[in-house]
Amino acid sequence: MEITSSQIKELRDRTGISVMQCKKALEEAEGDMEKAAIVLKRKRSEAAEKKADRELGAGAVGVYLHNTKEVAAQVLLASETDFVSKNEEFVKLANDIAMHVAASNPKFISREEISDEIMQKAKEVMLEEVKDKPADMQEKIMARKIDSYFKDQVLMEQPFIKNPETTIGEMITGAVQKFGENVSIAQISRLSVK
Repeated sequence: MEITSSQIKELRDRTGISVMQCKKALEEAEGDMEKAAIVLKRKRSEAAEKKADRELGAGAVGVYLHNTKEVAAQVLLASETDFVSKNEEFVKLANDIAMHVAASNPKFISREEISDEIMQKAKEVMLEEVKDKPADMQEKIMARKIDSYFKDQVLMEQPFIKNPETTIGEMITGAVQKFGENVSIAQISRLSVK
């Protein structure tokens, strides 16, 4: 099947991914736009894994101040090079994540930041909630409850407030694919009057 430049342009406009990657995805999906988007999404995580161990030496600070002046957030979005960190789309991503942090108030960037002590305390509370359940089901129920509890507190797992179909983590892996280098949220901070 012949892939047209208008199909490539449409997929590129929709995803922001490079022309060559869009063309390859459309070829793999035999011209089906929805399948091509899924192919690109699948390849995002592969690209992120390949670049995860690269050193981050640059970045941009995203800032958001709510119009009420009662809540603000900052995000340090790290990249490998100044070339990427000064890119307009990269800076916009940092600002969007800062707005999300202001709205959702995450406690952790990723699961790796949750200490054993905090995890143990959560398990103790959840143990009380599952003690009356059948013994063979308690562990599964506990795992789901713990997962649900921390999902709301971990930035990378939260659905993005502007597009709940995408998580912050997926946005970061998409940025790795789009910019062609390692991208990571290095720091977050939030201030609130209330």
